[in-house]
Parts: sequence; structure tokens; C-alpha cells
Amino acid sequence: MGSGARASWQCAREPTGIVFDVSMIDAKLVYELRHHTNAGVADCKAALEESGGDMEKAVEALKKRGAIKAAKKSAERTAAEGIIVSYVHHNGRMASLLELACETDFVARNDAFKMLAQDLALQVAAMDPQYVSPEAIPTEDVEKKRAEFLEELAGETKSEEIKQKIVEGKMNKWYADVCLTKQFFIKDETKMVEQLIAETIASTGEKIVPMRFVRMQMANGGGQQC
Repeated sequence: MGSGARASWQCAREPTGIVFDVSMIDAKLVYELRHHTNAGVADCKAALEESGGDMEKAVEALKKRGAIKAAKKSAERTAAEGIIVSYVHHNGRMASLLELACETDFVARNDAFKMLAQDLALQVAAMDPQYVSPEAIPTEDVEKKRAEFLEELAGETKSEEIKQKIVEGKMNKWYADVCLTKQFFIKDETKMVEQLIAETIASTGEKIVPMRFVRMQMANGGGQQC
């Protein structure tokens, strides 16, 4: 890589916390459903909305989507194989590299897996995420951002409970801006990237994890880190 274009790899971490969207479904219900199924937050929220808040129906909805199966495989297995793919924009001034991991070399050669990797590389180039997932963000950076949002509400008379909900909403929006898995998929904005990954997990039968990525873009007078 030339001196005019620098790059920084971002590494994924195993999930250590949960981020909730409480705009339509109570966060406690989402947490309970996720606790029992280990499915992703977005899948749990969508299933609860679809079922009108009925927990049993939500579980069935997750089973039909393959979300529970995908979550179980992701939690129990190790992804030690995979591929690195690239995307170069047609003008040659923007590009990305992405490492996508799976369990076996067989799936690494699978067309669905390769397509997912290419889609994620395109997503990185187009949307410029800074991290793989919220869990990959350093704790001190998360706390700093949360404190900034709380500071913005310091002069308001809202209750602490309302302030905390507002802060969580702002944090979720921030995650959607800076985290690959929390962004809406550029080719289909009805689903998030984490849902796209879950669908491929369900279809291939293996754990799939985006491990790291780099985005490069030329700027006037040279390159810049993205």
C-alpha cells in the first residue's frame, strides 16, 4: 500500500452486550426473546412486531426465518476458514477489502458465501463504517459517546428514565452510522446487514463472521484514511 493511501483494519469481537431499539416494542420483551432464542436483536424486534407482542408466536416466526438456527450456530461454533474479497469502484479512486470467516473451506467456496462477501465489501466502500459491530467499539469510546448524548440533555426537565431512552435511541443511530452490521443493506434497505448475514448462515449451515475490513479513497493531493 502506497504512502499516499493509509488503511486501518477493524477487528470484530464476540458479542458482550445488547443494544435495543425501543421505538415500537418494549425493550424488556426484546431482551426476553433474545435470552430464550439467542437470535439477533433486530430479528427479535421484527418477530415481536409481527406477532403483536406474543412471545410464543414470535418464537415460531424466528424459527420460520431460520434466525434461531443461525444464532445457535454462531454461538457454538468457530469460524476458522473464509476468504478476503475486494471491491474497486469504477473510477478507480475508491476501494475496499473485507475478510469474511466461516467454518469450513467447503462453504468458503460456496457461491452464496462469496456473494455475501462481495456485498459486504460493496457496503464498506459505499457506507464507510468504522467498526464491524457495536461490540468491536472500544468501551471507552462507547462511554464517551453516551456521556456526550447525556450532556446534550443536561438542561432539559425530562425524567431520568425518558433521558435514558432518548440516549439509547441516539446510541442506536450512532451504531447504525459507524457499525457495518447495524447498517441497512445498500441493495435492500428493508433489512440490516446483520440480517443478511443471518440469512446466509441459515442457508449454508455454518457460522459466518465479518472479521475485519479496510476502505481506501483517493483525495485531492493524495490518499486519506477512511
